Amino acid sequence: MTLVDTITRVTSLNFCEIIPLLATATEAENAPMVLSGVLASLVVIYLASTIGAEICVRINLPPVLGQLLGGLVVGISAFHLLVFPEGGNISDSLMMNFLEVTTGLSSNDAAAIFQVDSEVISTLAEIGVVILLFEIGLESDLQELLKVGPQAAIVAVLGVVTPFVAGTLGLIFLFGVPTIAAIFAGAALTATSIGITAKVLSELQYLNSKEGQIIIGAAVLDDILGIIVLAVVASLAKTGEVELTNVLYLIVSAVVFLVGAVFLGRLFNPYFVKIVSELKTRGQLLIPALIFAFVLAYIATIIKLEAILGAFTAGLILAETQKCRELKDQVIPIADILVPVFFVVVSAKTNIGVLNPLIPENREGLIMASFLIVVAILGKLVSGFAVFGQPDTNRLAIGVGMIPRGEVGLVFAGIGSASGILSSALDAAIIVMVIVTTFLAPPLLSVVFGSNQVAAEAKVRESAKVSAEVKEAN
Repeated sequence: MTLVDTITRVTSLNFCEIIPLLATATEAENAPMVLSGVLASLVVIYLASTIGAEICVRINLPPVLGQLLGGLVVGISAFHLLVFPEGGNISDSLMMNFLEVTTGLSSNDAAAIFQVDSEVISTLAEIGVVILLFEIGLESDLQELLKVGPQAAIVAVLGVVTPFVAGTLGLIFLFGVPTIAAIFAGAALTATSIGITAKVLSELQYLNSKEGQIIIGAAVLDDILGIIVLAVVASLAKTGEVELTNVLYLIVSAVVFLVGAVFLGRLFNPYFVKIVSELKTRGQLLIPALIFAFVLAYIATIIKLEAILGAFTAGLILAETQKCRELKDQVIPIADILVPVFFVVVSAKTNIGVLNPLIPENREGLIMASFLIVVAILGKLVSGFAVFGQPDTNRLAIGVGMIPRGEVGLVFAGIGSASGILSSALDAAIIVMVIVTTFLAPPLLSVVFGSNQVAAEAKVRESAKVSAEVKEAN
């Protein structure tokens, strides 16, 4: 096309046709800047994750706690390097200010890039937790999970019912909170962050212990129950009544998905091994495994469950193949790249400014938060002591493992806030509860499992001493 043809074409367009063309051209020009913003954000995330984890390791705390603390430092609560639209705006983001200064971006272009970069990083974080749960599934033992299934079910149900009832009634009768708002806040207390708990258990090398398997099994069931509870309270908030068909759909789909996936997966395993054995290209094991994990994660999302449940189930299934050990080794580097993004982003989005008692509007929220924190902790601890038929079980560790609310609790708070049924004080109280339980759980898990290990080692030493004395006496 000649220059004259181009000019003729452009002048023949009306204004409404030109705008999309200009927008497309602007997007094309900004594409390198989007990539630059994402890369800069990843540099911040990895530095925060590494420094925080290293500090915690050197003082005998779980590395995941360091990643969460690193996220707080670089997020909206401190340096504002990593800011997201739901927690701040472009003027709060030092990262975007840096890009504007170094690249000469206009304010409008910077705002568009800020939105896109946030979405990309958030998506990477979601993929990170999917990979984490796939890795946890690979490290778990399906037979052991089935053995502790009844105990895990009791822990999950009690861990949902106890904090929900206590929190809801307490808010109504002690603080005069409206019924629907109290029910929503009580529902936020039911959540358990399986990602945070599983990561800590893995770091402490207790994932395959009896306690670890009960915690993971209960956390998976807790996640399903949490989805159902969320559906119920969200429906109640919108319409004032519960849609029974929606609740029944979620229950049936969750049962069919988990049972069906495990059953069909066992039939699929021999074919999976045969297929990957025939492949000759790089990634002949890892790529098919990730495809399988992502397919199950996708199926879980389209039936209104969580992607992490699908990924965890995929890991459980492939853990029974003869390729399990090799696959674990190949997944670890992928997890090392993506999982820190999840923990840092979750923490970076959390604004601990709601903890400041010097701000008058925070004080009412902090009083309610104190109540919610007590209920959140005790409600889960009670569930651990409900374990039966398991002698020499560290029930305290099981209860502690169910405490962190993490990103799941923030989802409840976000939906409740968006619906308009939560007052600012109650919204702040839920966020404070999520923050405290999330950051309290990793060191507490380290302590309760550490004391259990010390007791076990002392018992072994005592047995050895008695044996030596008997041998000497003979």
